[in-house]
Amino acid sequence: MTYEAHQVASAAGPLTAQIGMGRGPLVVFQHGLCGDAAQPAEVFPTGQGFRHAVLNCRGHGDSPLGPTKDLSIATFADDVARMITGLPTPPVAVGGISMGAAIALRLAVQRPDLVPALILSRPAWVTDAAPANMQPNAIVGQMLDQGLAAFEATETARDLAQAAPDNLASLRGFFARQPLMDTAALLTRISADGPGVTEAELSALRLPVLILGTEQDLIHPMAHATHLARLIPGATLIEIPPKGQNRAAHVAAMQTAILGFLKGLTDAAPQH
Repeated sequence: MTYEAHQVASAAGPLTAQIGMGRGPLVVFQHGLCGDAAQPAEVFPTGQGFRHAVLNCRGHGDSPLGPTKDLSIATFADDVARMITGLPTPPVAVGGISMGAAIALRLAVQRPDLVPALILSRPAWVTDAAPANMQPNAIVGQMLDQGLAAFEATETARDLAQAAPDNLASLRGFFARQPLMDTAALLTRISADGPGVTEAELSALRLPVLILGTEQDLIHPMAHATHLARLIPGATLIEIPPKGQNRAAHVAAMQTAILGFLKGLTDAAPQH
């Protein structure tokens, strides 16, 4: 897919957005914590008639970090809302991976006018702030100045090596992510945050929802995906292959699931 760069105003400075060029319905699909626009682009079903839009959240990609006190899922959701209102056409769905899923979930509750359908991939939050599964990210955020070797010696790293090697690979990568202080701020503040929604609000949602979960992922536990699917009426839950087991199969399954969901939305849309 060919993308066109756009800027979205924020208190931190201009944030960078990538908007898919060409024709076809537009889908906003956000990246995860310390990722960038390339992460959701990898799993989006390109060449299938749908266009992808993504905002590099504060401190991600080319977007400035801004004041660390403003780093939160709520702030990121407000930034994405500004991007959506500036799109040439409204999206047919809003979603994301991990942190991106939390952003989309918050928008579905707080700004339902912007979210006609919802895609939650590998959710790391349900409703609570600072869930236990985000603790490894917080630990890395606190240990970045100590170096990778110090982290490798922790019980957390040893446990992940056995149970979720893909999670461990991602955590190792944070030690090379620059600027290091920005990465530390993101990991510690966002890991301690939450989407700011309640179970009652999720149970009141009335829109098409796709939830993608996977096993062998301690930071994005399948239990979270299952819990969200039980809370949100009519949500479709699909289990995809673990990324650490077979990355190609994982990506292909995500693309197939997202494409099937999007086609279902457009096929069901009234014809004029």
